[in-house]
Amino acid sequence: MAGGYHVPPLEVLVERFESLPGIGHKSAQRLAYYVLDMSKEEAQGFAQAILQAHEEIHTCKVCCNLTDQELCPVCRSDSRDKSLICVVEEPKDVFALERAGEYNGLYHVLHGAISPLSGVGPDQLKIKELLARMDSHVEEVIMATNPTVEGEATAMYLSRLLKPLGIKVTRLAYGIPVGGDLEYADEVTLQRAMEGRQEL
Repeated sequence: MAGGYHVPPLEVLVERFESLPGIGHKSAQRLAYYVLDMSKEEAQGFAQAILQAHEEIHTCKVCCNLTDQELCPVCRSDSRDKSLICVVEEPKDVFALERAGEYNGLYHVLHGAISPLSGVGPDQLKIKELLARMDSHVEEVIMATNPTVEGEATAMYLSRLLKPLGIKVTRLAYGIPVGGDLEYADEVTLQRAMEGRQEL
């Protein structure tokens, strides 16, 4: 707050919003003032929703995705293809793939990617849980980790663990977005697009 004008509870609220990913100082201020304009009931409902989400949401005991029950909706479903497991880094990746509606197998959420610089090794990820799922039903594991250095390293690491088990390991093809121009694509994207090419 500028000059000598301080409202400590407001400053704390702004700081809390600013600590969220993708929220700068101006956005944090806007959100704080918006919350202050709420009725007391609305504010309590907002705070309650945060607390309730924290208390009731946990990880699925099979795939490690978020759920408020013992198993997530995908693991509970009888209509999913049990021979396919798609490995993603974060729960939000499952939502993205489900929104596309093209995939009908199961998922496994690692909760991160191998990143030695950030001190994240294989033991910090849900890899043991993935290996525990490798039974006679599983035929293919699709690596849908992000097309970053960390995502690639994680996919390669998992591939080396899974292939000796006789399981087919594939990588999600990343390429040129529809409507994109080749001249603006970077080398990694072009390489991925070339590797992921399919017969017409």
